[in-house]
Amino acid sequence: MSGVDSARGKAGSSRLRRSLDNLGVKLFLAIAGANLILVMAVYLVWSWSFDKGLVDYVNQSERARLTPMISRLADGYRQHGSWQWLTNDRESWYGLLRDVLGSRGLPFNRDGPRDGVRDRVRDERRDLPRLGPRTDERDASNVAPPITIDWRVMLFDPDSTIVIPYPGGDVPTMELAVKLPIRVDDKTVGYLGYIPRLRLVQSLESITAAQQRQRFTVIAFGMLAAVLLNAAWISHWLSRRLRALGHGATALARGDYAARIPVNGDDELARLAVDFNHLAHALEAAQRGRQQWIGDIAHELRTPLTSLRAEIEAVQDGVRPLTQASMASVAQEVQQLTRLVEDLRLLSLSDLGALTCRKEPADLAEIINDALSVGYASMVDRKLEVQLQVTQGITVEADADRLAQVFRNLLQNTLRYSESPARLRISTVVDGRDARIDWEDSPPGVGDKDLQRLTERLFRVDDSRSRASGGSGLGLAIVKAIVEAHGGRMQAAHSELGGLRWSIWLPLSERLT
Repeated sequence: MSGVDSARGKAGSSRLRRSLDNLGVKLFLAIAGANLILVMAVYLVWSWSFDKGLVDYVNQSERARLTPMISRLADGYRQHGSWQWLTNDRESWYGLLRDVLGSRGLPFNRDGPRDGVRDRVRDERRDLPRLGPRTDERDASNVAPPITIDWRVMLFDPDSTIVIPYPGGDVPTMELAVKLPIRVDDKTVGYLGYIPRLRLVQSLESITAAQQRQRFTVIAFGMLAAVLLNAAWISHWLSRRLRALGHGATALARGDYAARIPVNGDDELARLAVDFNHLAHALEAAQRGRQQWIGDIAHELRTPLTSLRAEIEAVQDGVRPLTQASMASVAQEVQQLTRLVEDLRLLSLSDLGALTCRKEPADLAEIINDALSVGYASMVDRKLEVQLQVTQGITVEADADRLAQVFRNLLQNTLRYSESPARLRISTVVDGRDARIDWEDSPPGVGDKDLQRLTERLFRVDDSRSRASGGSGLGLAIVKAIVEAHGGRMQAAHSELGGLRWSIWLPLSERLT
């Protein structure tokens, strides 16, 4: 049973860790913790500031209230020359307290005067002037401390010896006295001492401070509740938006590229949602392209294979005799298949970055002339008029065989799609550190929306450049791959001859730069 209980305990702790290891919980704890620390810091600073300000205010107030008392004592000392007029006549002292500070009674607490001074206080009370109806000692013990300084003051001589003590205090208590000098003719003749209220009793000010603390405690609990609610709302709001991103990512991982995330606002999370939607759109487009690519490749392979199979079956069935003509037809279909497979291999090498080019200085005009000479018979059959504006002596850093394939593919593209009689204009110029080749042919042209898609694999313009013309749709993609492998670039535009213009930039040989 202990093993079962241990396993249950471990499972429970694991579930607890998983529940805490949640973004919403972490956000709630982080926000609530930060705000709670802020509330506590504000409370402590406010409490310290309030207490310190209150003590300073009370002390300054009491000193200000004792200023007239100091003046009266100084006048009395100046008149009598000593403090005997107070020590010998204690009623003068109490009368002075009554006149200046407005005394109303002795500072008894509920337990009576402090031990050791009960008799002395009772004796001194006999000397006090009658301030009202007589009250017994029990009633006096229930009287709250007055809101004045009376009976917390005492008189010291210039040597800080007590002349008139504080009636309700013992020696340790009187050692807490704050001494204010009494000066006569720039000479200190004594000190008026008083016990600070906040050190002795719970005065009205301390009660007020306690009440303020209670109020602020209530406010702090209210703020804490508001902080928790706010943290819960913020964590829910953020985690909800992040959960949407998580669900979208999960959908993409499943292959659902049509998933989109709603975009709310213009903050970082909204921009992340926009980027996510762009990614999903790109993946969806790539999926469609891949599906179309597979379908087109299957069709391109099926066409020559079907023809080849038909030729072989015709010979096998005796429909056609096995002659040189039938073998030539079979060889032509095999050659077309071989060329298609080689084109696919070249493009796959380009995708892998493994398309190798043995670059060396090559004469650009010579490469173009060789490519045109290879297709001379086709040019004559299609009545293609070629206008060459090739600058001699332009040397590029290139693989001559690969570059010849570029021009052969462009020539095949012109022969295949240009209407007869067709025209072709080829020009070369030096453009900065590059050689630029402009290849322009006659109609038909290509619409603006299709210009940038001509180098996509298996892409054809529906109306004028269709599969019926005999192309596989890979020639221009191969041209682009070879040009980029040479560190160049190519761009399609409308030709002045009415057809298509290809501009190709290739790096010049370092020997000429």
